[in-house]
Amino acid sequence: MIDTTELVKEIQEMREDGFLSDALVRFAVRTLQESDERFDWVGAYFFNEKDNELWLHNYLGPRTEVAKIQPGEGVAGVAASEKANKNVLHIEEIEGYEPPGPNTSSELAVVIRAGDDLFGVLDLASMEPEAFSDDDETAITLVAEKLAEQFMAERR
Repeated sequence: MIDTTELVKEIQEMREDGFLSDALVRFAVRTLQESDERFDWVGAYFFNEKDNELWLHNYLGPRTEVAKIQPGEGVAGVAASEKANKNVLHIEEIEGYEPPGPNTSSELAVVIRAGDDLFGVLDLASMEPEAFSDDDETAITLVAEKLAEQFMAERR
């Protein structure tokens, strides 16, 4: 299980120092990807309300072909459309699934949202089946909530 307590603290310190969401998200993606060898691919998709789709903001891991996702498509798209996290233990069970990285076996998509306002999705993929636990989801949700605070602050 990943402990994101320090990451959330660092994001808050960056916010207080005046960093904007772009820098915070990049920092979070890099820190998450480096924090656990199970995390083979970590990316952030931002929700583009005008076009009603998720756009890949940044990622670390193998090259992906998935730069835009329609709500309801793939794990991140379903998470976005339902505004709820999705932990898929065996992605081969999803018909027509296009993984973010090669050899993906499991995926965790955690929504970045405040109330009904969707800002994006933190998407993690692993070559290991059943790589993500409920505790991982809870920990990464804390990061997503901290990022959502910044998005809300910038919206004001």
